[in-house]
Amino acid sequence: MKKVKSKNQKSLLIILVIFLFIINYNFLDKKLSDFLAEEKTGVVERVIDGDTLVLESGEHIRLLGINTPEKGEPYSKEAKDFAEQLALNKTITLKFGKERTDLYNRTLAYVFLENRNINLELVKEGLANYYFPGGKDVYYEKFSEAWKMCMEKNENLCEKSEDVCSNCILLKELNAKSDEIVFENACSYECSLANWSIKDEGRKHFIFPEFALNPYSQVKVIVKEGEDNSENLYWKGEDYVLTPTGDTLFLRDSWGKLVLWKTY
Repeated sequence: MKKVKSKNQKSLLIILVIFLFIINYNFLDKKLSDFLAEEKTGVVERVIDGDTLVLESGEHIRLLGINTPEKGEPYSKEAKDFAEQLALNKTITLKFGKERTDLYNRTLAYVFLENRNINLELVKEGLANYYFPGGKDVYYEKFSEAWKMCMEKNENLCEKSEDVCSNCILLKELNAKSDEIVFENACSYECSLANWSIKDEGRKHFIFPEFALNPYSQVKVIVKEGEDNSENLYWKGEDYVLTPTGDTLFLRDSWGKLVLWKTY
């Protein structure tokens, strides 16, 4: 009797699983299709900032290939306004890269309005820098070219510094393995680097303290923990700027204007 009862219980369990699968098949099928699809569409309900949108479905979209300024930073409002102008209440097409979600469970995608790549437009307008933390993909060259076009227009994030020392400070060394950066003052006069900043494609940055670089002298920035044991040596602490797999370094003056940039 126990064996019969056990067989009946197993049969009932199998039937229950099949029943639940049938009920949820359409739901599961849609989820699987969405995950496997190379692209899909949706309506933008809200724009959080220049690189983050929310669809009517509640899905959060993080725009691939770019990084816009954080709230409160220069051009953050302009980036958000630009994204709203292009995408808010519009039906957009999402195209995916190698990774589909980030650490915050946001969908990673290139956003298209008809044939217009919104991610790319933000770079062209100088409201975002290009950003490929997962490595280069099929769109990388277009975004790199868009940044160069932005530099030629000299607008927003691409606007060149007019500081008297902007043409004096040269990048002499960049070593991603040892996290070391060396700058040189090539001019015959002292250059204050107070509040100048080094930034990567993402959020990491280093801000110079009150510091003046003597004529024809160098300063080494070591981006790791340690003690300041040299007149021309500054330590960032436990954050870092350089990425061993490749990145871009941006040096900006105290007004946030671009002094130089280097992709490595």
